[in-house]
Amino acid sequence: MNIKLLQTFLHLCESHSFTYTSKAMHLSPSALSRQIQKLEDDIGHPLFIRDNRSVELTSAAKQLIPVAMNICSEWSGYKTRSNIVNNALKGQLKLFCSVTASYSHLPQLLNDFKVNYPHIDIKLSTGDPAQAIEKIENSEADIAISAIPEKTSNKLAFEIISEIPLSVIAPTGNNQFIGDINKENTNWNSLPFILPESGTARNRANQWFKEQKIKPTIYAQVSGHEAIVSMVALGCGIGIAPDVVINNSPVKDKIQRLNTSPIAPFKLGLCCKKSKLSDPVIQALWQIAENTFI
Repeated sequence: MNIKLLQTFLHLCESHSFTYTSKAMHLSPSALSRQIQKLEDDIGHPLFIRDNRSVELTSAAKQLIPVAMNICSEWSGYKTRSNIVNNALKGQLKLFCSVTASYSHLPQLLNDFKVNYPHIDIKLSTGDPAQAIEKIENSEADIAISAIPEKTSNKLAFEIISEIPLSVIAPTGNNQFIGDINKENTNWNSLPFILPESGTARNRANQWFKEQKIKPTIYAQVSGHEAIVSMVALGCGIGIAPDVVINNSPVKDKIQRLNTSPIAPFKLGLCCKKSKLSDPVIQALWQIAENTFI
């Protein structure tokens, strides 16, 4: 039986979505359907009940899951052992983080890692930090640098490496907001806000609005914190962004932090599936993170 086929089966059992699994496993939807059909032919029983909206597991699929997990785990262990040559750990690690985290936090983690494990290849992808956990859940990354949510899945593991404050920012110099933001009693409801589209930073912003009894006028909802700072610098509105993004922005001299009541910071850390923590390659970076606070 094909290991890749079993891995695809396990991913589909977890995602309940042919769309997500085909994307994560780099297959076309039709190729994924053919692979599952082949597995069903080998088993002699249907494994999934499909309709246009959902995928449900049959009793045969539920019985196959522990068998498939054991086979995949044994295979992974064998590959890892075969990759240790002269006590040198070898392999590939898929990482995901925001553009800002790639130079604010990742270098400190990777410096020691590359010295100790020079034969491990790092495959780094960057994007909206709000997608980090989804990337892990869909097996598009092994480890992500992610804001740690208030409620975490029991299938995921987190290791804190930093605490990130947030600030309310405005453009510097003469602009259409300068009069309003310098008033003793600022009318926050009238100011156009530029906010994260989703994620922990957006949750913190919503919490702050509620505490301050502000009903914000939302000018834009942005994917990626870097764009918030840029839009504020251009004079498009008032923004809420993590300090680490502000401090590392190329346009930081064109924005100012406003003196407001504090916004609750969030914790930043590594995230991966608990089921992958035993993988020696993942474990190697995880152990470095356990002794790092940036």
